[in-house]
Amino acid sequence: MAAIDTGRVDHVRIEAAVAELLAAIGEDAARPGLVDTPKRVAAAYQDFFGGLSVDPLSHLADTIELADGELGELVLVRDIDFRSMCEHHLLPFVGVAHLAYIPGKKIVGLGKLPRVVDTLASRPQVQERLTEEIADALDAGLEPRGVLVVLDASHTCVTARGVRQGKSTTVTLATRGILREPVQRAEVMALIGSAGTVA
Repeated sequence: MAAIDTGRVDHVRIEAAVAELLAAIGEDAARPGLVDTPKRVAAAYQDFFGGLSVDPLSHLADTIELADGELGELVLVRDIDFRSMCEHHLLPFVGVAHLAYIPGKKIVGLGKLPRVVDTLASRPQVQERLTEEIADALDAGLEPRGVLVVLDASHTCVTARGVRQGKSTTVTLATRGILREPVQRAEVMALIGSAGTVA
């Protein structure tokens, strides 16, 4: 995935905060099972929040120009695994992203699209905003004729706490350009649905 800049994640402060949190719930942060937990959490947070210091458009900078008359058809990448951290409870949500765009004058290597998802997911997020941010990045970086983004994710704050709906998932959709049109959108959703993830 994307190379993550470590500049914005302060490991020392995270470790101190985790030790204090353990004390606050009545645990002994010095006991054998927990003594390395603050360091482990700091390393995990580096991964979860490393996208804060990465520009998602940097992944779309190296594009391939289409020749005149070489108008591209739909590009669809399905089932991109992602994980993010819900900003409300700092609990993870995990799922798949489906990204589609209709090229204008340029295309990008397919491996760059999961990098955009990973960078934007590696921040405190809500799924609704994450979906829109991915669509905005594709729209700005590729200048396509249309964009469609679908995220289908399971949220720990729903499955493991509160209402505890273990099988529940949330689907969000963002569209830009000609893929906002109902017929065009329906065709792409049918292709996504044929993967068996989104009906």
